[in-house]
Amino acid sequence: MNIIIFGPPGAGKGTQSKFIAHKFSLHQLSTGELLRKEILNKTELGNKISSKINSGELVSDDTVKDLIEKFISNKLYKNKLIFDGYPRNLNQAKNLDELLKKYNQKIDIVLKLSVKLETIKKRILERKTQESRGDDSEEMAIKRYKTYEKSTEPVIDYYKQLNLLNVVNGEASIDEISSEISGIIEGIKGWLWMITQYKYHFKHKPIKVWPE
Repeated sequence: MNIIIFGPPGAGKGTQSKFIAHKFSLHQLSTGELLRKEILNKTELGNKISSKINSGELVSDDTVKDLIEKFISNKLYKNKLIFDGYPRNLNQAKNLDELLKKYNQKIDIVLKLSVKLETIKKRILERKTQESRGDDSEEMAIKRYKTYEKSTEPVIDYYKQLNLLNVVNGEASIDEISSEISGIIEGIKGWLWMITQYKYHFKHKPIKVWPE
């Protein structure tokens, strides 16, 4: 099972990704962490990424695609991935579909943590107080929230049209959100299992034809 989770900065996306990965034995895949790891390990791809960043360029969708493919192509992670905050745009969504299809996989569930801007601002303020983070401010929170909404709206619509989207109440407590997500995944897992069993029996069991 492959899962995508979306949510604005401060929605608790990372926390829920870790919960899902642990409970359902999946591998959490965060593009930000992957990029940093490649740079720190000074791999060929990491040096390429570092060069772009140092020159003020954005990391291209094709570069991210190459990075993602390393995991999708690994048999250890086949149908065991949760994509944390990826894809970020429609082109990346289509790239991901192509990669998964190439390795005989697909996205099974898309989760969207729905959180109001006022709640995000409150959480950012609390985090700033607790963790003494200077990069968190109300102005920055608003900017990041609006950027997220603008960039991911086409992606959300894309998965909605594919009947994969599940909206989760991100206003609830961490435990309540985890419980809702768990229920969604368990339900869809059961449905997918039933479909698999039906296809197997339909393929291997001879069809009886009633005599006229």
